[in-house]
Amino acid sequence: MAVRERSSIHGADTQFLDPSVLSRIGNLELLARTVVDGFLQGIHRSPHLGMSLDFAEHREYMRGDDIRRIDWRLFARTDRFYVKLFEAETAADFMVALDISKSMSFGTHSVTKLDYARYLAAALSFFSQKQRDRVGLATFDHEIVEYIPPSTRHLQRVLHTLVNAEPGRPGVLRDPLMSLGDNLHHRGITLIISDFYEEPEQVIDAIRHLRARGHDVIVFHVLDPAELEFPFESAASFRDMESAEMIPIVPDKLVAEYRARISEHTEELAQLFTGSRIDYTVVDTSKPLDYALFQYLTSREKMARVR
Repeated sequence: MAVRERSSIHGADTQFLDPSVLSRIGNLELLARTVVDGFLQGIHRSPHLGMSLDFAEHREYMRGDDIRRIDWRLFARTDRFYVKLFEAETAADFMVALDISKSMSFGTHSVTKLDYARYLAAALSFFSQKQRDRVGLATFDHEIVEYIPPSTRHLQRVLHTLVNAEPGRPGVLRDPLMSLGDNLHHRGITLIISDFYEEPEQVIDAIRHLRARGHDVIVFHVLDPAELEFPFESAASFRDMESAEMIPIVPDKLVAEYRARISEHTEELAQLFTGSRIDYTVVDTSKPLDYALFQYLTSREKMARVR
């Protein structure tokens, strides 16, 4: 399956992208900085940069900018320092829509789905701030729980809200995402992170509204490894995380059918999203964040080229 592929970012140190390591970092801003800096160093050592090298424009040098980006030829003509910006680095509204419904509390290893989603959202928000994007966040279950509009000054609010996000109620996609689309008045990049516990047609119907309003949409489907592989062996009653219903299961009789159904579910979502020009990636919460980060940069580069 395509969703099991791993990125090959030669030179990237995935030790600092491992969720079991990240779970021991108490400060989310430090975690985001560690992930982004380590990842960017990795892709800069790689022949597969994952970022556009098409020149877009110049910007006046600011303290903290990498001096290697200074255009020395322009300096010779103007006696002023300017850095080069590339297509993938032009500023945009970057909005994270994070599912905090009850099912996101599930986890069979060091982190839950929400923990992993929180790390991913924090890292990409931090990265976007470095790109001078306007960063925002909406957490939701069956409605929008917290809403922070995109702004160049909102990174700390975003990180604080991510730290305090707690799953508690059942969720649906359509109402909160429709509401989010109505609140976003400027076109930008909308990142949706969820476990998508709904039928594929309902999922795409909820998200298509954002695409129709002109937003570039990137989707991460976050699943625990047990949800992908169903490794259970003993007969037991399993609790539905959303409804709390108890369901008796004999795993050895259902494992093949379960794996076929989860594969069918993700493949159907992939087809529907592709048909709506929405980038879709399944991520396993036991795996390092490098694949998800690389997929985001690839998607952003492609969007910049289209624009």
